[in-house]
Amino acid sequence: MKKLFSVIIFCSIIFLAACGGASTSSGGGDKKEIEFWHIDPGEKEAVYKDAVARFEEEHPDVKVKMRRIPNDSYKQKLSVAMSGGNPPDVFHSWGGGWLNQFVEQDKVMDITEDIDESHFNKLALENGTFNEKVYGVPLGLSIDVVFYNKEIFEKYNLQEPKTYEEWLDIIDTLNKNGVTPIALANKTKWPGAYYLMNFASRIAGPELFDSAFNREGKGFDDEAYVQAGQYIQEMVKNDAFNEGFNGIPYDEGRGRQLLYSGEAAMMDMTISFLNNVRSEAPDFEEKLDFFLFPTIEGGEGKQSEVGAATGPVWSVSKNTENAELAVELVKALTSEKTAQDYSDRTGSLNGIKGVEPSDEFTKRFYEITQNATHMQMPYDQTLPPELAELHKDTTQAIFSLEMTPKEAAEKMEQKAEETLE
Repeated sequence: MKKLFSVIIFCSIIFLAACGGASTSSGGGDKKEIEFWHIDPGEKEAVYKDAVARFEEEHPDVKVKMRRIPNDSYKQKLSVAMSGGNPPDVFHSWGGGWLNQFVEQDKVMDITEDIDESHFNKLALENGTFNEKVYGVPLGLSIDVVFYNKEIFEKYNLQEPKTYEEWLDIIDTLNKNGVTPIALANKTKWPGAYYLMNFASRIAGPELFDSAFNREGKGFDDEAYVQAGQYIQEMVKNDAFNEGFNGIPYDEGRGRQLLYSGEAAMMDMTISFLNNVRSEAPDFEEKLDFFLFPTIEGGEGKQSEVGAATGPVWSVSKNTENAELAVELVKALTSEKTAQDYSDRTGSLNGIKGVEPSDEFTKRFYEITQNATHMQMPYDQTLPPELAELHKDTTQAIFSLEMTPKEAAEKMEQKAEETLE
């Protein structure tokens, strides 16, 4: 009986091989596989999965292997994969200097001819464009605003501040009433970096960073950067922030909990905060509102010049074995359908031109981007990695009062001379 069973199996294998039944592709192998890395959990990941499902339905001979890597470890893991010559076919970035380092190493595919540039928000697409060639396309677009608790503002008869002086008055009133004015979780350094960027832009206008970055006159030791640091330290000395802010990581949510509980009244953060609220404390949304970073008296910056960020920005590895399919996946991940889902299901803006969010809260963010006269991408995503890290380190040291603004500015300019010239 065992011999008869073995003969049947053997004959079956021969029969399948003869008929080609053991293969699902013309090459005699299994389905083509595309590896896709991203960082987002929750509903954003669900949106990506739906886009991948649509792609696989259109390409039945392809299997997409999705891998989510936590944000805090993602940069290191992708850098290791890139240097080891084994990166994913399609991967997440934020554009800017961090993506450009891989472009300069010839590890990212030029997809200029493969995509329709008019499909994307021009300012958002520029963050993945280097030397007039497109290496990354944006699904997500974010802006930086100051969120606040309407209930607390109403209780103490506070109005949204238009100027820095008005903001200081609010901070003083809140402190007198035992409310922490601003929640800050700055262990990972990037949340505090928004303050330096915003103050510098309000003091000297958006041209300041462009001049320092492109080495066109003004540098990172410009007086406006020194003044920006002085404003930060004035806020620290005025007890604007919660205790121990430089030791609190953002991702764990302790800073956000200060707002949810009513212990703190404000937080300067990207609009991803709305998505956090909806998943962590949905009842808090009815208390939530926001204003744009205040202006500086005598400053050249306007409130229509907003801090912004792109991400995810999707790119294709240059050494992919399935370049055409990888590009098609990127298109699926930035289609109008995906962009609409991304905005409506996650409370986020998207980088696709003309795709307007239906969510009422998110529409208000959208209107700001439509009326923006400039969108400043975060320094740490635009600068080369070594200089970006120094920017975050020195800004954190400004917050801790361990470094003077002038010392920080001089360190930045010295490193800029080494890395940008």
